[in-house]
Amino acid sequence: MRFMVIVKADRSTEAGVMPSEELLRDMGNYNEELVKAGIMKAGEGLKPTKFGARVYFSGDKRTVVDGPFAETKEIVAGYWLWECASLAEAIDWAKRCPNPTGEESQLEIRPLFEADDFGAEFTPELREQEDRLRAQLEQQ
Repeated sequence: MRFMVIVKADRSTEAGVMPSEELLRDMGNYNEELVKAGIMKAGEGLKPTKFGARVYFSGDKRTVVDGPFAETKEIVAGYWLWECASLAEAIDWAKRCPNPTGEESQLEIRPLFEADDFGAEFTPELREQEDRLRAQLEQQ
């Protein structure tokens, strides 16, 4: 099963406070453990929302709002993409994580949809397209 592990933002990450050398070292060691175990497939930190934007949809209308965004508890500061046997295994790995911000931190673990989750609506043609796109991504 694949999981997205979301690192939630806090005041420090939104203010652009960079991690200490110690935290960078601890996270590097943790990421190395994840890679060696075959768990980590991707992962990155995100810059504060003042460098980003949101696109809102209402029917055919699109509205763009530039950051920063006020409510930090709903903001993502970084992520990992993991492959684990179960949610329990992903939780075990998350519990080993160094505190991502050094303050009150939170990781959110969410399973990704797999092709079989979509049922009959995910036709053989759509599956073929998905497989083709994944193959292209792997070659990049």
